[in-house]
Order: sequence, then C-alpha cells, then structure tokens
Amino acid sequence: MISRPMHRQGGIALLEAMIATVILAIGLLGTIGLQARAYSALADADMRAEATIAADKLLGVMANDTANLSSYALAAGGTPSTVLLPWVQETQSYIPNAVITVTQTQLTGYVQVDILIKWTRKAASGTTQAITNQHQITSYI
Repeated sequence: MISRPMHRQGGIALLEAMIATVILAIGLLGTIGLQARAYSALADADMRAEATIAADKLLGVMANDTANLSSYALAAGGTPSTVLLPWVQETQSYIPNAVITVTQTQLTGYVQVDILIKWTRKAASGTTQAITNQHQITSYI
C-alpha cells in the first residue's frame, strides 16, 4: 500500500469569506435599489393624492357658483381668470410645475367638467427622460 502525503488546503476559509462578502454586497445593493424605487412610488402617490384633493376642491367651488361656471375654464398653459387664480396657485404650490386644464362641455341639463392636472417627476437615475404623470377627473354639475 502506497501512502500519499496529505496536501494542506490553505486559504480555503479566506476564499469562502470573500465569496460571502460579494454575495452580501450584491444583496445590499439590491436592497438600496428597492428602497429608492419605493421612495419614488411614494412621491408619485403623494402627487396623485394632491391632484385628487385639488380637483375635488375646485369641483366643490364650481358646484356652489353655477352662475359663473364659464369663468372656471382654463386651457393648458393658459392664464387663469381671477376667480380661478387662487386655486391654481394653491395647486401649483402642492404640485410644482403643474399644468392644469379645466374644460367644460354643455350637455342637456348639466355641464360636464373635466379637470386635467399634469406634472413631471424627475428622471430615473441613468435616464435622461423625465416622466410625465397626469390625473383626470370628470364630473357633472
């Protein structure tokens, strides 16, 4: 029987520790990316909620001022009337750079009001295009 000398396996523990460190680093980077996406989604949901509240507020004002409904119309990028200006300023304070459109369509016995609020959120990292979101509410007065 021939006996073979045992070779020592030096450095295996170090190699295992390095592989574990790389795997941990990849996991941490994934967690950081997930956190950034969650923050972005939360900011988008906040803007959408602000747009909903603003539109609902305007509809309430318009429903109480049906005699002057035509003064609430606003084209995209247009200059708001003196009646609509405070609402536009308040909405743009909550939603920076919001583009607001208020259109009215006369129907039999009532008016259809469409409120469209658009805003742009920052571009995602690594891209050059900004993302435009919008929220539209249709109501009948």
